Amino acid sequence: MDAIEIRQDDLRGPEIAALLTRHMDHMLAITPADSVYALDLDALRVPEITFWSAWIDGELVGCIALKDLGGGHGEIKSAHTVAERRGAGIGRALVAHLIDEARIRGMSRLSLETGKTEHFRPAQELYRRFGFEETGPFGDYGPDPHSFFMTRLL
Repeated sequence: MDAIEIRQDDLRGPEIAALLTRHMDHMLAITPADSVYALDLDALRVPEITFWSAWIDGELVGCIALKDLGGGHGEIKSAHTVAERRGAGIGRALVAHLIDEARIRGMSRLSLETGKTEHFRPAQELYRRFGFEETGPFGDYGPDPHSFFMTRLL
C-alpha cells in the first residue's frame, strides 16, 4: 500500500475546495437536501473544527474533520475518500488519526451522523470496526429518518 500522508489543512487549497464540492454534490445526489448535514468550506472554517486531508504521492485522496462540541465530546465531520481510492485503507487511516487526536485533546466521547441508506453501509461498517455503536441524535441534531447516529467512548 502507498504511504498515506495525513496533514492538518487550512482549507485554502483548490484541491480541497474541489473535493468538498464533490462530497457535497454526492451527498445531495443520494440524500434529501434537508437531511444533508455535510459542511461547506465556510462552515468548516471555525475555531471548533480541525480539518485534515489525506494525500498519496501528492494526490488528495480524502479528508476528515473533528468538531469540538464541548464537555469532552467530539463529532466526526466531512469524512470522505475519493471514489477511485475507496477500499485502500484511507478511511481507516483518517478515522484512526482523528481518534488519536481526540484522545490527545482530552475528549472522552466521539459521535457522528451518517446516512441510513445502502450507500452509507460501508461507512457504518468502518465506524463499527472502530467501536462506534448506533445511538440516537446528539448535539444539535434532531430525529431524522435519513440519519444514522453513532457514538463511542474514548
